[in-house]
Amino acid sequence: MLLPVIMAGGSGSRLWPLSRTHYPKQFISLTSDDTMLQETIKRLDGIEHKSPFLICNEEHRFIVAEQLRNNSIAHSGIVLEPVGRNTAPAIALAALQAVNDGDDPLLLVLAADHVIKNEVRFADAVEQAKVHAIDGKLVTFGIVPTGPETGYGYIKQGNSVGRTGYDVERFVEKPNLETAKEYVASEEYLWNSGMFLFKASRYLEELGAHRPDILEACKKSIAGCSSDLDFIRLDEEAFKACPDDSVDYAVMEKTKDAVVVPLDAQWSDVGSFSSLWEVADKDLNGNVAHGDVITTGTNNSFIYSQSKLVSTVGVDDLVVVETKDAVLVAHKDKVQDVKSIVNELKKQDRNECKQHREVYRPWGSHDEIADGKRFHVKHLIVKPGESTATQMHYHRAEHWVVVQGTAKVLNGEKSYILSENESTYVAIGSPHKIENPGKVDLHLIEVRTGNYLEEDDIVRIEEYGVGY
Repeated sequence: MLLPVIMAGGSGSRLWPLSRTHYPKQFISLTSDDTMLQETIKRLDGIEHKSPFLICNEEHRFIVAEQLRNNSIAHSGIVLEPVGRNTAPAIALAALQAVNDGDDPLLLVLAADHVIKNEVRFADAVEQAKVHAIDGKLVTFGIVPTGPETGYGYIKQGNSVGRTGYDVERFVEKPNLETAKEYVASEEYLWNSGMFLFKASRYLEELGAHRPDILEACKKSIAGCSSDLDFIRLDEEAFKACPDDSVDYAVMEKTKDAVVVPLDAQWSDVGSFSSLWEVADKDLNGNVAHGDVITTGTNNSFIYSQSKLVSTVGVDDLVVVETKDAVLVAHKDKVQDVKSIVNELKKQDRNECKQHREVYRPWGSHDEIADGKRFHVKHLIVKPGESTATQMHYHRAEHWVVVQGTAKVLNGEKSYILSENESTYVAIGSPHKIENPGKVDLHLIEVRTGNYLEEDDIVRIEEYGVGY
Protein backbone atom coordinates (compact mmCIF):
# COMPACT_ATOMS: atom_id res chain seq x y z
CA MET A 1 0.00 0.00 0.00
CA LEU A 2 1.12 3.54 -0.70
CA LEU A 3 1.81 5.84 2.28
CA PRO A 4 1.94 9.56 1.43
CA VAL A 5 4.61 11.43 3.38
CA ILE A 6 3.83 15.16 3.44
CA MET A 7 6.78 17.38 4.30
CA ALA A 8 5.20 20.50 5.80
CA GLY A 9 8.28 22.04 7.37
CA GLY A 10 10.18 25.11 6.25
CA SER A 11 9.61 28.82 6.63
CA GLY A 12 10.38 30.43 3.29
CA SER A 13 10.69 34.17 2.80
CA ARG A 14 10.02 34.60 -0.92
CA LEU A 15 6.27 35.16 -0.52
CA TRP A 16 6.52 37.75 2.26
CA PRO A 17 4.35 39.41 3.53
CA LEU A 18 1.87 36.56 2.97
CA SER A 19 4.39 34.00 4.23
CA ARG A 20 5.98 34.48 7.65
CA THR A 21 8.37 32.41 9.77
CA HIS A 22 5.53 31.26 12.02
CA TYR A 23 3.00 30.97 9.16
CA PRO A 24 4.75 29.93 5.92
CA LYS A 25 3.18 29.49 2.50
CA GLN A 26 2.10 25.83 2.90
CA PHE A 27 -0.54 27.01 5.38
CA ILE A 28 -1.90 29.82 3.19
CA SER A 29 -4.73 29.75 0.63
CA LEU A 30 -3.03 30.93 -2.55
CA THR A 31 -4.72 29.29 -5.55
CA SER A 32 -8.06 28.12 -4.09
CA ASP A 33 -10.14 28.27 -0.92
CA ASP A 34 -7.96 25.47 0.51
CA THR A 35 -4.47 25.99 1.87
CA MET A 36 -1.54 24.49 -0.02
CA LEU A 37 -1.28 21.73 2.60
CA GLN A 38 -4.96 20.88 2.17
CA GLU A 39 -4.60 20.95 -1.62
CA THR A 40 -1.63 18.57 -1.44
CA ILE A 41 -3.68 16.02 0.48
CA LYS A 42 -6.79 16.46 -1.70
CA ARG A 43 -4.59 15.74 -4.72
CA LEU A 44 -4.30 12.16 -3.48
CA ASP A 45 -8.03 11.46 -3.94
CA GLY A 46 -7.41 9.76 -7.28
CA ILE A 47 -4.80 7.40 -5.81
CA GLU A 48 -5.31 4.41 -3.52
CA HIS A 49 -3.37 5.24 -0.37
CA LYS A 50 -3.19 5.10 3.40
CA SER A 51 -3.88 8.14 5.55
CA PRO A 52 -0.95 10.54 5.07
CA PHE A 53 1.99 10.85 7.43
CA LEU A 54 3.07 14.43 8.08
CA ILE A 55 6.34 16.01 9.20
CA CYS A 56 6.42 19.62 10.38
CA ASN A 57 8.24 22.06 12.62
CA GLU A 58 7.21 21.90 16.26
CA GLU A 59 6.09 25.54 16.23
CA HIS A 60 3.60 24.79 13.42
CA ARG A 61 1.98 21.76 15.06
CA PHE A 62 -1.36 23.32 15.93
CA ILE A 63 -1.71 24.93 12.50
CA VAL A 64 -1.23 21.55 10.82
CA ALA A 65 -3.64 19.77 13.17
CA GLU A 66 -6.29 22.48 12.74
CA GLN A 67 -6.08 22.47 8.95
CA LEU A 68 -6.47 18.69 8.89
CA ARG A 69 -9.42 18.91 11.29
CA ASN A 70 -11.13 21.62 9.24
CA ASN A 71 -11.16 19.34 6.19
CA SER A 72 -11.88 16.15 8.19
CA ILE A 73 -8.58 14.62 7.05
CA ALA A 74 -7.41 11.47 8.84
CA HIS A 75 -3.66 10.99 9.23
CA SER A 76 -1.17 8.29 10.17
CA GLY A 77 0.81 10.58 12.47
CA ILE A 78 2.34 14.04 12.72
CA VAL A 79 6.05 14.05 13.53
CA LEU A 80 7.36 17.23 15.13
CA GLU A 81 10.90 18.29 14.28
CA PRO A 82 12.42 20.32 17.15
CA VAL A 83 14.88 21.77 14.61
CA GLY A 84 15.07 21.63 10.83
CA ARG A 85 17.48 19.04 9.44
CA ASN A 86 16.45 19.00 5.76
CA THR A 87 14.71 16.29 3.74
CA ALA A 88 16.98 13.24 4.13
CA PRO A 89 16.35 12.93 7.90
CA ALA A 90 12.67 13.86 7.54
CA ILE A 91 12.04 11.01 5.10
CA ALA A 92 14.06 8.65 7.28
CA LEU A 93 11.77 9.38 10.22
CA ALA A 94 8.71 8.43 8.16
CA ALA A 95 10.39 5.28 6.85
CA LEU A 96 11.51 4.18 10.32
CA GLN A 97 8.08 4.81 11.80
CA ALA A 98 6.47 2.74 9.04
CA VAL A 99 8.92 -0.15 9.43
CA ASN A 100 8.58 -0.05 13.22
CA ASP A 101 4.82 -0.47 12.73
CA GLY A 102 5.57 -3.78 10.99
CA ASP A 103 4.94 -2.52 7.47
CA ASP A 104 7.03 -1.74 4.40
CA PRO A 105 4.86 0.62 2.34
CA LEU A 106 5.73 2.60 -0.74
CA LEU A 107 6.48 6.12 0.49
CA LEU A 108 5.13 8.86 -1.77
CA VAL A 109 7.13 11.86 -0.61
CA LEU A 110 5.48 15.21 -1.36
CA ALA A 111 6.15 18.81 -0.39
CA ALA A 112 3.16 20.62 1.10
CA ASP A 113 3.80 23.82 -0.86
CA HIS A 114 3.60 22.77 -4.53
CA VAL A 115 0.89 23.49 -7.08
CA ILE A 116 -0.16 20.73 -9.53
CA LYS A 117 -3.10 21.81 -11.67
CA ASN A 118 -3.50 18.63 -13.75
CA GLU A 119 -4.22 16.12 -11.02
CA VAL A 120 -5.14 13.33 -13.45
CA ARG A 121 -1.66 13.37 -14.97
CA PHE A 122 -0.17 13.46 -11.50
CA ALA A 123 -2.11 10.34 -10.50
CA ASP A 124 -1.05 8.62 -13.75
CA ALA A 125 2.61 9.42 -13.07
CA VAL A 126 2.34 7.97 -9.56
CA GLU A 127 0.87 4.74 -10.99
CA GLN A 128 3.72 4.55 -13.49
CA ALA A 129 6.28 5.16 -10.75
CA LYS A 130 4.82 2.39 -8.55
CA VAL A 131 6.02 -0.24 -11.05
CA HIS A 132 9.62 0.86 -10.56
CA ALA A 133 9.33 1.36 -6.80
CA ILE A 134 7.91 -2.13 -6.28
CA ASP A 135 10.96 -3.37 -8.23
CA GLY A 136 13.25 -1.75 -5.66
CA LYS A 137 14.07 1.45 -7.53
CA LEU A 138 14.17 4.88 -5.94
CA VAL A 139 11.94 7.02 -8.12
CA THR A 140 12.01 10.78 -8.48
CA PHE A 141 9.51 12.78 -10.53
CA GLY A 142 11.04 15.05 -13.16
CA ILE A 143 8.98 17.96 -14.43
CA VAL A 144 8.84 18.42 -18.21
CA PRO A 145 10.28 21.93 -18.63
CA THR A 146 8.12 24.70 -20.03
CA GLY A 147 11.09 27.05 -20.47
CA PRO A 148 14.71 27.73 -19.47
CA GLU A 149 14.08 28.13 -15.74
CA THR A 150 17.14 29.07 -13.64
CA GLY A 151 15.40 28.64 -10.29
CA TYR A 152 15.22 24.83 -10.42
CA GLY A 153 17.74 22.00 -10.38
CA TYR A 154 17.70 19.64 -13.36
CA ILE A 155 17.82 15.87 -13.88
CA LYS A 156 19.46 14.40 -16.99
CA GLN A 157 17.65 11.35 -18.33
CA GLY A 158 19.67 8.25 -19.12
CA ASN A 159 18.59 4.97 -20.66
CA SER A 160 14.90 4.13 -20.66
CA VAL A 161 13.63 1.79 -17.93
CA GLY A 162 10.53 -0.08 -18.99
CA ARG A 163 7.94 2.06 -20.77
CA THR A 164 7.62 4.90 -18.27
CA GLY A 165 10.96 5.78 -16.71
CA TYR A 166 14.61 6.57 -17.27
CA ASP A 167 17.81 5.92 -15.40
CA VAL A 168 19.05 9.09 -13.72
CA GLU A 169 22.28 9.97 -15.49
CA ARG A 170 23.00 12.90 -13.19
CA PHE A 171 21.53 15.66 -11.07
CA VAL A 172 22.46 19.23 -11.98
CA GLU A 173 22.45 22.32 -9.76
CA LYS A 174 20.49 25.44 -10.75
CA PRO A 175 22.07 26.60 -14.05
CA ASN A 176 22.62 30.02 -15.54
CA LEU A 177 20.26 31.14 -18.30
CA GLU A 178 22.41 30.04 -21.25
CA THR A 179 22.94 26.58 -19.77
CA ALA A 180 19.23 26.28 -18.97
CA LYS A 181 18.41 27.07 -22.61
CA GLU A 182 20.78 24.30 -23.74
CA TYR A 183 19.17 21.83 -21.33
CA VAL A 184 15.66 22.58 -22.55
CA ALA A 185 16.66 22.48 -26.24
CA SER A 186 18.28 19.05 -25.79
CA GLU A 187 15.03 17.52 -24.45
CA GLU A 188 17.23 15.33 -22.22
CA TYR A 189 16.67 17.26 -18.98
CA LEU A 190 13.78 17.56 -16.56
CA TRP A 191 13.23 19.92 -13.64
CA ASN A 192 13.93 18.39 -10.24
CA SER A 193 10.56 18.42 -8.46
CA GLY A 194 11.66 17.12 -5.05
CA MET A 195 8.93 14.44 -5.09
CA PHE A 196 9.80 10.75 -4.66
CA LEU A 197 8.41 7.22 -4.50
CA PHE A 198 10.22 4.22 -2.99
CA LYS A 199 9.86 1.40 -0.51
CA ALA A 200 10.53 2.44 3.07
CA SER A 201 13.07 -0.40 3.46
CA ARG A 202 14.93 0.52 0.25
CA TYR A 203 15.31 4.12 1.32
CA LEU A 204 16.69 3.04 4.69
CA GLU A 205 19.10 0.62 2.97
CA GLU A 206 20.47 3.35 0.71
CA LEU A 207 20.63 5.91 3.50
CA GLY A 208 22.50 3.41 5.66
CA ALA A 209 24.95 2.74 2.84
CA HIS A 210 25.69 6.37 2.03
CA ARG A 211 24.88 8.35 5.20
CA PRO A 212 24.87 5.95 8.17
CA ASP A 213 25.35 8.91 10.52
CA ILE A 214 21.96 10.34 9.50
CA LEU A 215 20.27 6.95 9.81
CA GLU A 216 21.70 6.32 13.26
CA ALA A 217 20.64 9.74 14.55
CA CYS A 218 17.12 9.22 13.21
CA LYS A 219 16.90 5.76 14.80
CA LYS A 220 17.83 7.26 18.17
CA SER A 221 15.31 10.07 17.66
CA ILE A 222 12.50 7.61 16.95
CA ALA A 223 13.53 5.23 19.74
CA GLY A 224 13.17 8.04 22.26
CA CYS A 225 9.98 9.52 20.85
CA SER A 226 6.77 10.09 22.78
CA SER A 227 3.14 10.68 21.84
CA ASP A 228 1.42 14.00 22.62
CA LEU A 229 -2.19 14.32 21.41
CA ASP A 230 -1.98 13.96 17.60
CA PHE A 231 1.78 14.43 17.60
CA ILE A 232 4.92 12.29 17.70
CA ARG A 233 7.65 14.10 19.62
CA LEU A 234 11.20 13.04 18.80
CA ASP A 235 14.06 12.67 21.23
CA GLU A 236 15.19 16.30 20.95
CA GLU A 237 18.85 15.78 21.87
CA ALA A 238 19.24 12.89 19.43
CA PHE A 239 17.63 14.76 16.54
CA LYS A 240 19.65 17.93 17.12
CA ALA A 241 22.76 15.76 16.68
CA CYS A 242 21.54 14.63 13.25
CA PRO A 243 23.46 16.05 10.26
CA ASP A 244 21.62 18.41 7.93
CA ASP A 245 21.35 17.07 4.36
CA SER A 246 18.88 16.82 1.48
CA VAL A 247 17.64 13.53 0.10
CA ASP A 248 19.22 14.45 -3.25
CA TYR A 249 22.71 14.80 -1.81
CA ALA A 250 22.43 12.05 0.80
CA VAL A 251 20.85 9.33 -1.34
CA MET A 252 19.59 10.09 -4.84
CA GLU A 253 22.91 11.33 -6.27
CA LYS A 254 24.75 8.31 -4.83
CA THR A 255 22.44 5.36 -5.39
CA LYS A 256 22.74 3.21 -8.52
CA ASP A 257 18.99 2.56 -8.48
CA ALA A 258 17.61 6.05 -9.18
CA VAL A 259 14.87 6.27 -11.79
CA VAL A 260 13.11 9.41 -13.03
CA VAL A 261 9.50 9.42 -14.24
CA PRO A 262 8.55 12.48 -16.34
CA LEU A 263 5.61 14.54 -15.09
CA ASP A 264 3.81 17.08 -17.27
CA ALA A 265 1.01 18.32 -15.01
CA GLN A 266 1.27 22.14 -14.74
CA TRP A 267 3.53 21.92 -11.69
CA SER A 268 5.04 24.82 -9.77
CA ASP A 269 6.80 25.13 -6.44
CA VAL A 270 5.34 28.69 -6.20
CA GLY A 271 8.74 30.03 -5.25
CA SER A 272 7.88 33.66 -5.98
CA PHE A 273 4.96 35.96 -6.70
CA SER A 274 5.77 35.81 -10.40
CA SER A 275 5.43 32.01 -10.41
CA LEU A 276 2.20 32.35 -8.42
CA TRP A 277 0.93 34.80 -11.06
CA GLU A 278 1.81 32.30 -13.80
CA VAL A 279 -0.27 29.44 -12.34
CA ALA A 280 -3.25 31.51 -11.14
CA ASP A 281 -6.40 32.31 -13.13
CA LYS A 282 -6.25 35.74 -14.77
CA ASP A 283 -8.75 38.28 -16.04
CA LEU A 284 -8.84 39.58 -19.63
CA ASN A 285 -6.02 42.03 -18.84
CA GLY A 286 -3.75 39.34 -17.42
CA ASN A 287 -4.32 40.39 -13.81
CA VAL A 288 -4.61 38.10 -10.80
CA ALA A 289 -6.73 39.70 -8.08
CA HIS A 290 -7.51 38.35 -4.61
CA GLY A 291 -9.74 40.10 -2.08
CA ASP A 292 -11.15 43.63 -2.30
CA VAL A 293 -9.38 44.85 -5.45
CA ILE A 294 -10.39 47.43 -8.08
CA THR A 295 -8.17 48.08 -11.10
CA THR A 296 -8.23 50.39 -14.10
CA GLY A 297 -5.65 50.54 -16.85
CA THR A 298 -3.75 47.75 -15.09
CA ASN A 299 -2.16 44.81 -16.91
CA ASN A 300 -0.32 41.57 -16.08
CA SER A 301 -0.21 42.30 -12.36
CA PHE A 302 -0.68 40.31 -9.15
CA ILE A 303 -2.79 42.16 -6.58
CA TYR A 304 -3.66 40.63 -3.20
CA SER A 305 -5.79 42.31 -0.54
CA GLN A 306 -6.25 40.78 2.89
CA SER A 307 -8.09 43.48 4.83
CA LYS A 308 -8.41 46.74 2.83
CA LEU A 309 -9.50 47.99 -0.56
CA VAL A 310 -6.52 47.96 -2.91
CA SER A 311 -6.84 49.91 -6.16
CA THR A 312 -4.37 50.36 -9.01
CA VAL A 313 -4.39 52.81 -11.91
CA GLY A 314 -2.27 52.69 -15.06
CA VAL A 315 0.33 50.18 -13.95
CA ASP A 316 1.76 47.06 -15.57
CA ASP A 317 3.70 44.03 -14.33
CA LEU A 318 3.40 44.89 -10.64
CA VAL A 319 3.01 42.79 -7.52
CA VAL A 320 0.94 44.51 -4.81
CA VAL A 321 0.30 42.56 -1.60
CA GLU A 322 -1.58 44.01 1.38
CA THR A 323 -1.83 42.28 4.75
CA LYS A 324 -3.08 43.65 8.06
CA ASP A 325 0.38 44.86 9.06
CA ALA A 326 2.43 45.22 5.86
CA VAL A 327 2.29 46.22 2.18
CA LEU A 328 4.62 45.02 -0.58
CA VAL A 329 4.93 46.74 -3.97
CA ALA A 330 7.39 45.18 -6.41
CA HIS A 331 8.02 44.84 -10.11
CA LYS A 332 7.11 41.33 -11.21
CA ASP A 333 10.64 40.79 -12.59
CA LYS A 334 12.25 41.68 -9.25
CA VAL A 335 10.24 39.53 -6.82
CA GLN A 336 13.22 37.26 -6.10
CA ASP A 337 14.67 40.24 -4.20
CA VAL A 338 11.85 40.12 -1.62
CA LYS A 339 14.27 38.04 0.46
CA SER A 340 16.43 41.14 0.95
CA ILE A 341 13.47 42.90 2.59
CA VAL A 342 12.96 39.93 4.92
CA ASN A 343 16.66 39.91 5.79
CA GLU A 344 16.49 43.60 6.69
CA LEU A 345 13.44 42.98 8.87
CA LYS A 346 15.36 40.23 10.66
CA LYS A 347 18.30 42.56 11.25
CA GLN A 348 15.92 45.08 12.83
CA ASP A 349 14.24 42.28 14.82
CA ARG A 350 10.85 43.34 13.50
CA ASN A 351 7.88 41.15 14.17
CA GLU A 352 6.53 41.52 10.62
CA CYS A 353 8.93 38.86 9.35
CA LYS A 354 7.99 36.38 12.08
CA GLN A 355 4.23 36.28 12.26
CA HIS A 356 1.04 37.92 11.06
CA ARG A 357 -0.96 40.33 13.15
CA GLU A 358 -3.48 37.54 13.63
CA VAL A 359 -1.84 34.74 15.63
CA TYR A 360 -3.24 31.21 15.83
CA ARG A 361 -3.29 29.27 19.10
CA PRO A 362 -4.55 25.76 19.92
CA TRP A 363 -7.63 27.31 21.52
CA GLY A 364 -8.34 29.82 18.72
CA SER A 365 -6.66 33.07 17.68
CA HIS A 366 -5.96 36.67 18.65
CA ASP A 367 -5.69 39.69 16.39
CA GLU A 368 -4.21 43.06 17.29
CA ILE A 369 -6.64 45.96 16.83
CA ALA A 370 -4.82 48.92 18.41
CA ASP A 371 -1.52 49.50 20.19
CA GLY A 372 -0.73 52.57 22.29
CA LYS A 373 1.78 53.63 24.91
CA ARG A 374 -0.25 52.34 27.88
CA PHE A 375 -2.97 50.31 26.18
CA HIS A 376 -3.28 47.36 23.82
CA VAL A 377 -6.51 46.09 22.20
CA LYS A 378 -7.02 42.61 20.76
CA HIS A 379 -9.81 40.56 19.23
CA LEU A 380 -9.85 37.02 20.69
CA ILE A 381 -11.64 34.01 19.22
CA VAL A 382 -11.99 30.93 21.44
CA LYS A 383 -13.23 27.74 19.76
CA PRO A 384 -16.08 25.70 21.30
CA GLY A 385 -14.88 23.51 24.16
CA GLU A 386 -11.48 25.22 24.36
CA SER A 387 -9.88 27.51 26.93
CA THR A 388 -6.76 29.58 27.42
CA ALA A 389 -4.17 28.63 30.02
CA THR A 390 -4.70 29.83 33.59
CA GLN A 391 -2.29 32.74 33.97
CA MET A 392 -1.54 36.02 35.72
CA HIS A 393 0.27 39.27 34.97
CA TYR A 394 2.36 41.54 37.18
CA HIS A 395 2.27 44.72 35.08
CA ARG A 396 -1.07 44.87 33.30
CA ALA A 397 -4.79 44.72 33.98
CA GLU A 398 -7.31 43.52 31.41
CA HIS A 399 -10.90 44.30 30.43
CA TRP A 400 -12.84 41.64 28.49
CA VAL A 401 -16.00 42.39 26.52
CA VAL A 402 -17.98 39.50 25.01
CA VAL A 403 -19.28 40.43 21.54
CA GLN A 404 -20.44 36.97 20.42
CA GLY A 405 -21.02 33.68 22.19
CA THR A 406 -20.76 32.76 25.87
CA ALA A 407 -17.66 32.89 28.08
CA LYS A 408 -16.93 31.00 31.26
CA VAL A 409 -14.45 33.12 33.18
CA LEU A 410 -12.08 32.21 35.98
CA ASN A 411 -11.05 35.44 37.72
CA GLY A 412 -9.18 35.01 41.00
CA GLU A 413 -11.33 32.75 43.19
CA LYS A 414 -14.51 33.47 41.21
CA SER A 415 -15.95 31.57 38.25
CA TYR A 416 -18.87 33.04 36.30
CA ILE A 417 -20.59 33.25 32.90
CA LEU A 418 -20.51 36.25 30.56
CA SER A 419 -22.96 36.63 27.68
CA GLU A 420 -22.93 39.01 24.72
CA ASN A 421 -22.49 42.70 25.63
CA GLU A 422 -21.27 41.80 29.13
CA SER A 423 -17.78 42.56 30.40
CA THR A 424 -15.40 41.91 33.26
CA TYR A 425 -12.22 43.37 34.77
CA VAL A 426 -9.11 41.34 35.58
CA ALA A 427 -6.85 43.05 38.11
CA ILE A 428 -3.05 42.90 38.14
CA GLY A 429 -1.93 39.66 39.82
CA SER A 430 -5.29 37.90 39.53
CA PRO A 431 -5.18 34.32 38.11
CA HIS A 432 -7.56 34.06 35.16
CA LYS A 433 -8.59 32.13 32.09
CA ILE A 434 -11.34 32.16 29.44
CA GLU A 435 -13.29 29.07 28.42
CA ASN A 436 -15.87 28.60 25.69
CA PRO A 437 -18.55 26.22 26.99
CA GLY A 438 -20.85 26.84 24.01
CA LYS A 439 -21.33 25.43 20.52
CA VAL A 440 -20.23 28.50 18.51
CA ASP A 441 -17.04 30.54 18.46
CA LEU A 442 -16.58 32.95 21.35
CA HIS A 443 -15.50 36.47 20.31
CA LEU A 444 -14.08 38.89 22.88
CA ILE A 445 -12.43 42.28 22.85
CA GLU A 446 -9.50 42.42 25.27
CA VAL A 447 -8.17 45.79 26.45
CA ARG A 448 -4.82 45.71 28.24
CA THR A 449 -3.75 48.69 30.35
CA GLY A 450 -0.55 49.25 32.30
CA ASN A 451 3.04 50.41 32.10
CA TYR A 452 4.35 47.18 30.50
CA LEU A 453 2.21 45.32 27.96
CA GLU A 454 4.61 42.84 26.30
CA GLU A 455 3.79 39.14 25.89
CA ASP A 456 6.51 38.03 28.33
CA ASP A 457 4.61 39.53 31.30
CA ILE A 458 2.91 36.21 31.96
CA VAL A 459 2.97 33.48 34.58
CA ARG A 460 1.21 30.30 33.40
CA ILE A 461 -0.33 28.49 36.33
CA GLU A 462 -1.20 25.49 34.16
CA GLU A 463 0.30 24.66 30.80
CA TYR A 464 -1.81 24.18 27.70
CA GLY A 465 0.95 23.41 25.22
CA VAL A 466 0.98 27.01 24.05
CA GLY A 467 -0.60 29.50 26.40
CA TYR A 468 -1.69 33.05 25.83
